[in-house]
Amino acid sequence: MSEVRWLDDREQLAWRGFVSMHSRLLSRLERRLQRETGLSGADYAVLVSLSESPEGSRRAFELGAEVDWEKSRLSHHLRRMADRGLVERHTCDTDGRGAVILITDAGREAIEKAAPYHAEEVRRWFIDLLTPEQLQALTQISQAVTERLTADDPGP
Repeated sequence: MSEVRWLDDREQLAWRGFVSMHSRLLSRLERRLQRETGLSGADYAVLVSLSESPEGSRRAFELGAEVDWEKSRLSHHLRRMADRGLVERHTCDTDGRGAVILITDAGREAIEKAAPYHAEEVRRWFIDLLTPEQLQALTQISQAVTERLTADDPGP
């Protein structure tokens, strides 16, 4: 077994600060989104993905990959959203085992109502606090970490 590479004080401060900020920021954004629009953060993620698709639909496996959820979590959440009339689930014409998820008119109305509010909250609690240089650095950091995670992903 290789020797553990413990975090030094500077690294520990950066890591714990990131974890705390991430947790508190997402919690704040999701609480306020739910209170103001009735959508959970999970609902919002699904509806954004569907609304940005040209046909307002995605294959279930593509949607799951985009929101980075396991198949069972996606299935349960989509069922709850369908029960609320936000999405519809259809059998895929080209693959009878697959599903196509379609945003409904109610889902589109919900995301169109929530998106401006969410954007303003993200701006208020995150974007407006950073300089252009900090935003650029954060973009580069996010890309580097995402690339490493993607390269190391063993897939399904």
